[in-house]
Amino acid sequence: MQRIEQHASFGGRQEVWRHASASTGTPMNFGIYLPPQALAGQRCPVLYWLSGLTCSEQNFITKAGVQPHAAAHGLIVVAPDTSPRGPGVADDAAYDLGQGAGFYLNATQAPWAAHYRMQDYVADELPALIERHFPASDARGIFGHSMGGHGALVTALRHPGRYRSVSALAPIAAPTQVPWGRKALAAYLGDDPAAWAGWDAVALIATARERLPLLIDQGEADEFLPQLRPDLLRAACEAAGHPLTLRLQPGYDHSYYFIASFIGEHVAHHAGALRS
Repeated sequence: MQRIEQHASFGGRQEVWRHASASTGTPMNFGIYLPPQALAGQRCPVLYWLSGLTCSEQNFITKAGVQPHAAAHGLIVVAPDTSPRGPGVADDAAYDLGQGAGFYLNATQAPWAAHYRMQDYVADELPALIERHFPASDARGIFGHSMGGHGALVTALRHPGRYRSVSALAPIAAPTQVPWGRKALAAYLGDDPAAWAGWDAVALIATARERLPLLIDQGEADEFLPQLRPDLLRAACEAAGHPLTLRLQPGYDHSYYFIASFIGEHVAHHAGALRS
């Protein structure tokens, strides 16, 4: 691994690292915030953040304001890139497919299957790397925004027992039922909708073997609300008896102003589970 950035922040340190990924077959970047407790040698729980369309690891670590909250609760926060990148990696001219739009799944279709194995990366490879090289415990939480909110929900639902907590801000809750999701799922997984269900939080809720409480914040002024469908997530959780706190926030849009407004409450939600 190569550390490419480090900055003192709220008594801890914000770093960015690059490493060769076995999952994607490419170099991958991730941001990691090490709180003061970790710098003092304590093994700390880890909270994984998954970002949305067009983002890299930089958007969250520079705009969300997570560092003071992570420092207060003694949590390591890890934010990977959203896709493999590079001149030999398949891409698309549109912002909602290809580089910057990995959707946190394992692609099965050409030309994407060669590198787009983001589920293996975020669920398996990255946690193993973090727990091997940093003062991290095996207590894990996961959260994200938009495409990354989809990724957080799906990753937690697909791996019962792997995470102690999960939350999302403005997640794409039912990608099989909205244009963003259908486009990506068809490209990455093929034209059979039966192959898509395993990457849809609303579909996975019905058969979930674990009942991690879900905390969801959604801005009511979000311009992408028809693509996000929190109503379908609420209906699925009610039908399955899955614990859900869905908070509709008046006046908030899809931006990092929205994320920064509620990030502290999400970190506290995870800290309660990760420190218990």
